[in-house]
Amino acid sequence: MLTKDEIIATMSAQGLRITDQRKTLATLFSENEGYLSPKDVYEYMGKKYSGLSFDTVYRNLRVMQDLGVLEQVSFEDGMKFKVSCNEHHHHHHMICLSCQKTLPISFCPMQMTDPTDQFQIVEHKFEIFGYCKDCQQKNGHTESNSDGGFRQTSSHTHSHGGY
Repeated sequence: MLTKDEIIATMSAQGLRITDQRKTLATLFSENEGYLSPKDVYEYMGKKYSGLSFDTVYRNLRVMQDLGVLEQVSFEDGMKFKVSCNEHHHHHHMICLSCQKTLPISFCPMQMTDPTDQFQIVEHKFEIFGYCKDCQQKNGHTESNSDGGFRQTSSHTHSHGGY
């Protein structure tokens, strides 16, 4: 995970003015291991900066994402942001739906696709959602199956988003 100082240094190196609000955002994300919605960030920032607009918060989240200091993930309840995990190569994630622990996946499934000349890929996203080992044991989300693996026992949804 990037530190507060690394986030600020990246913003500064790209010519962004380092305001108190941006320092607060850097602190918030560097100290929070989970994902935050724009609303979560807005409510947090609004306690310290009266008159702050939601648009300003959202615009700063997008700028920080474009700079690579925040990662954006689409959950069923909307977009959320998290400080970048400091992996310096292309990768994807496995994300625990209970504690939001995030593990990198080094393999990119795009290598298995066969895009035709009928489609130009410009971006793709790939996240796997489930339950980490600790949450499986704590919350009983899975049970062992005959091959030693786990299967989900609660209801689930299946979606393919992004590209």
